[in-house]
Amino acid sequence: MRTAFHITLAALAGAMISSSALAAPGGAAGHSHSHESFSAGEPGNPKQPARTIQIIMREGDGKMLYSPERLEIKRGDQVRFIIVNNGALDHEFILATTEENLKHAEEMKKNPEMEHDDPNAKRVAPKKKREILWRFTKAGQFEYGCLIPGHREAGMTGFIVVK
Repeated sequence: MRTAFHITLAALAGAMISSSALAAPGGAAGHSHSHESFSAGEPGNPKQPARTIQIIMREGDGKMLYSPERLEIKRGDQVRFIIVNNGALDHEFILATTEENLKHAEEMKKNPEMEHDDPNAKRVAPKKKREILWRFTKAGQFEYGCLIPGHREAGMTGFIVVK
């Protein structure tokens, strides 16, 4: 069911300037990326130990949020993200650089039904959870964001500093 809040965000997203989208393999309903490398590291190894971090996604007070909004991780650490959607809407967790997420967000405006299920990206239905196992091999600042049109604009971003 679409709420007034969701419709308002959809209208906001529709009013924003968007660039031309790249074709999405698998059609508008879903796609995957064939990356040789990822900006924020690499998929984790399930046979190796991992630190577990729970990320909560929700909406409220006119905003869409992740909790926590900022993490610090040591380079070389492997993390099992437990991504929990406590909201009433679908949300995503896309781990990349801010630049990559902004570029991909423009593609999502052209294909809003696109769903992510990649090593660094998951769509999570309301009241559900998903996991990402990730090894941070590169130092720097990275972002996790929701690229569903209107969600990023409502505040749905978080940051990871890898030292």
